[in-house]
Amino acid sequence: PGENAFQVKITAPEEQFTRVGVQVLDRKDGSFLVRYRMYASYKSLRIEVKTGDKHVAKSPYILEGPIYHENCDCPQEESSAWLEEMNCPQTIPQIQRDLANFPTVDPDKIAKEIPQRFGQRQSLCHYTIKDNEVYIKTYGEHVGFRIFMDAILLSLTRKVKMPDVEFFVNLGDWPLEKRKPPQNLHPIFSWCGSSESKDIVMPTYDLTDSVLETMGRVSLDMMSVQANTGPLWEDKNSTAFWRGRDSRKERLELVKLSRRHPEIIDAAFTNFFFFKHDESLYGPIVKHISFFDFFKYKYQINIDGTVAAYRLPYLLAGNSVVLKQDSIYYEHFYNELQPWKHYIPFKSDLSDLLEKLQWAKEHDEEAKNIAKSGQEFARNNLMGDHIFCYYFKLFQEYASLQVSEPKIRDGMEKVQQPDDDLFPCTCHRKK
Repeated sequence: PGENAFQVKITAPEEQFTRVGVQVLDRKDGSFLVRYRMYASYKSLRIEVKTGDKHVAKSPYILEGPIYHENCDCPQEESSAWLEEMNCPQTIPQIQRDLANFPTVDPDKIAKEIPQRFGQRQSLCHYTIKDNEVYIKTYGEHVGFRIFMDAILLSLTRKVKMPDVEFFVNLGDWPLEKRKPPQNLHPIFSWCGSSESKDIVMPTYDLTDSVLETMGRVSLDMMSVQANTGPLWEDKNSTAFWRGRDSRKERLELVKLSRRHPEIIDAAFTNFFFFKHDESLYGPIVKHISFFDFFKYKYQINIDGTVAAYRLPYLLAGNSVVLKQDSIYYEHFYNELQPWKHYIPFKSDLSDLLEKLQWAKEHDEEAKNIAKSGQEFARNNLMGDHIFCYYFKLFQEYASLQVSEPKIRDGMEKVQQPDDDLFPCTCHRKK
């Protein structure tokens, strides 16, 4: 129907002004997403969806409130009610897998042992959530990435009463817990897992940030990608595409392969950092292009960086087919992905990549269907509400393993809610 088919207006019937940003996103497959960001809280909202001057379906829709904007601190006291409202799944297999290594967790013990074992060499955050307030102590020099963890924890505590829980977050790229049972394993939360470690995996900081900041300061998120998936499948360029930096040896191989077969693969570095740069082998370095322009190409190559390449959720949400390198690293959702259903696998040393691309070209309809399934997977499993559910379920189940009370330890500071709110809210749940 074209991207201007629908006009959407959101107002608060009882207010003179409504501070709501609205975007209509055309997914180019006959479906649309409407997203809105509220900058103040309202008693109710009226949502009008029109085409021309006519209301569509049962428009106008009234959302009975109160409806709170993101910065409003008004947690639902009953976690079970919140989980139900959010349609969170009963169980999440990856969480069960990760926590199976820890029949019990002793907060007093880990508070002592983890900093002794990792505190000197690694960048760690020690968090305690107590009475729905967040406290932190950091270890190591490079703790800037705590901003992402602080943000999701504060966001959750504004929405729902969190369990009292004490845990450690690894802010580095690599998973940390490499011991084999029956040695004394320590529970460490990380953004990336590997088959050689026992870390407890969370959604990546990148995906987390894009959920919290959608329609804010990030332009790449799981909704904007869906409205920018490039031309129709039939009109896409049938060269395989990759851009990135030189954070892994196989990426060098990919660029060399591309130079040998430019008609099959368009792969180039946007900057050099890890390996000595040899212009004749890997150059020239090319300019960054917008991520949305990736989808002008039918075949997207996903190859590890320092660890898993965190762009996979966005690549899946497009409508190009993803060729994914076999890898020991994984994000929180990889175990639910199926090769040949959601993506085309290739060997970690790239030895069969050309062969797999050849297969995709000869089986265009199948490749298109794999792209479609990957896209469906992303739409159904990697949107904002899924990320919130994942974090909450993870902390809830981890909290139930604790054998003693989480404590606010010496040296911990309270992480404050943002107070730069222009439109403070009155929470109906608080006395």
